[in-house]
Amino acid sequence: MAMMKAVVINSFGGPEELKLEEIERPQPKDGEVLIEVHAASVNPVDYKIRSGHYPPVKQDSLPKVLGRDISGVVVARGPAVTTLAEGDEVMAMLDPKQGGYAEYVAMPAALCVPKPQSVDYDEAAAVPLAAITAWQGLFDHGGLTAGQTVLIHGGAGGVGHFAVQFAKAHGAKVAATCAERDKEFVHSLGADKVIDYKSERFEDLVNDVDLVFDLVGGDTQERSWSVLKDGGAMVSTLSRPSERQARLHQARAMNYMAHPDGSELGQIAELIAQKKVHPHVAARMPLSEAAAAHRAAECAHPRGKVVLEVRAS
Repeated sequence: MAMMKAVVINSFGGPEELKLEEIERPQPKDGEVLIEVHAASVNPVDYKIRSGHYPPVKQDSLPKVLGRDISGVVVARGPAVTTLAEGDEVMAMLDPKQGGYAEYVAMPAALCVPKPQSVDYDEAAAVPLAAITAWQGLFDHGGLTAGQTVLIHGGAGGVGHFAVQFAKAHGAKVAATCAERDKEFVHSLGADKVIDYKSERFEDLVNDVDLVFDLVGGDTQERSWSVLKDGGAMVSTLSRPSERQARLHQARAMNYMAHPDGSELGQIAELIAQKKVHPHVAARMPLSEAAAAHRAAECAHPRGKVVLEVRAS
């Protein structure tokens, strides 16, 4: 039985529950490839699961390997795989049943896309879940088109920094909120207007917004109704926006959970290859320091993403 190293949680709790263990190496099934993981990124869903605050994951599903996106190299193919070959460099968003904090992952070939040569493995691992979340929020749910105005709350974070770049690349006018220390960074991503959420009120600086993309929730979400154009949309990755307010504004209001989509990830990879979008890695840590990586991602509110280096690239 072939084994591999992986970071596992055996019970819910703090970062100290992340344990580096030896577990069985997966084998690719029909339509799957086996990927030697070079890097995996840390996402909010990871520490929500780890802490027991993510309802779909129950105690009886443990032990569990966390991690929803990876980059690496295809080292084996299951039956019927024709789109990828051994040695291909790829990146992918995993479905919830799998975990990327591991030396190997077996997953559907259809969810993998070639790693853009313009980024390294760490940067590629920072892309899939956060970028797909931004893409689906802006375009699939928000219907953002060229010439429209979008207000992005949390423009410096993992999802937010992709959202700013995608919206700009698609010809939208972009306003974004962030901490004062991140204003220059968010400007550099292409935002037309950057608002310090502590010292400035976005209601005083933007209006007639076609789409509010909410990555913050709470009072920020509720206050955003005042700047939304009638007939616009409010899309959140967190709590569902008020249906009552939506009716008053003849607006669409929704929250959502991102799902893996190889076609959309391919479009994102093309923008990265064209250097219209670039992932930002705030910190790189070895797999053995997954607990420290969780603390950094959960408590420090980093720019972009925190990445675990699994294999030396």
